[in-house]
Amino acid sequence: MGRLGSSSAQRSGWPRSLFALVAWGALLLYAVWPWLPGRGRQARPRTIIVYGFSILGDALDRAVLPAFARHWRAETGERVEFVTSFAGSGTITNQLIMGVVPAGSWKALPLGGVVNRTPFILLVRPGNPKGIHDFADLGKPGVTVVHPDPLTSGGANWALLAEYGGAARHAAPGREREAGTAVLRGVWSHVVAQAASARAARTQFENGFGDVLVTYEQDAVHGNEKDRKKKSTPKWEIVYPPSTVLSEHTLVIIDKNATPEERPAVRAFAAFLWSDEAQKLFVANGFRSVHDELNGANPAFGKIADPFLVADFGGWKKVKKDVVDGIWKGEILPSIGK
Repeated sequence: MGRLGSSSAQRSGWPRSLFALVAWGALLLYAVWPWLPGRGRQARPRTIIVYGFSILGDALDRAVLPAFARHWRAETGERVEFVTSFAGSGTITNQLIMGVVPAGSWKALPLGGVVNRTPFILLVRPGNPKGIHDFADLGKPGVTVVHPDPLTSGGANWALLAEYGGAARHAAPGREREAGTAVLRGVWSHVVAQAASARAARTQFENGFGDVLVTYEQDAVHGNEKDRKKKSTPKWEIVYPPSTVLSEHTLVIIDKNATPEERPAVRAFAAFLWSDEAQKLFVANGFRSVHDELNGANPAFGKIADPFLVADFGGWKKVKKDVVDGIWKGEILPSIGK
């Protein structure tokens, strides 16, 4: 069986372990194999089974995978069919813990395997009645926050870095940790609802919980687009913090599981994801392309004065130790009684 996979992660440091790749962001796990040997085998399509983080489901199912199928048919005359399954990062993490995917197979890919990005932003009620403009505003009296749970959600860990990092990057020299910790404490003192995934947290917000939701830009942009198509009133407005993290979704190829016969299709699919055709489809579905010049095609993307990457904080191994475990779990949760 040939396998092809990806996860949301950083290109250096701790996320090079596969557990971390999933724990901190969105994972795609692709399994590719031909039909069983037998008469008429060449007339049967190749089957590509796609497992991934839920945020990527619509973009892949409705746009990118059908486009690759057309591309492969035109190039080879072969048909490709897809079977897909998307779930929260906690589910995919459990699969990785059981040894589904070996580490290290993304290093030779373009851009360290990153196929698209999306920043972390804030959703507020229409009219922004609480005057929210930055992560620090979530600590103001009377503000209530909906947040995915960092213990189960990869997206929530990106959110922690966004909240901490946006403040730390603009603090006085030597006071970065103090500034970042203060904003994290303010946010988490006002969290009134948590969910196992970023998508589930958005559902809570849609159902009336909280004044603010911390989430991916892609999920918000895509949700607003759906409302416009249905001619219904959007349930939120998007607020772009001046400084926030760009989460990254990374492809991983499980090369050792692919037979020589399968590898051309696996490699073609991987290459396709960085093509302008695929990148434009990601942009149309709310993800920011790794080719910056393509992002202007989506007018829904807002401007961010100071976007940053997890690499700017030393990679996920360091962030997990210092921010997630050290500050959020070790200091803030005990101090606020959560």
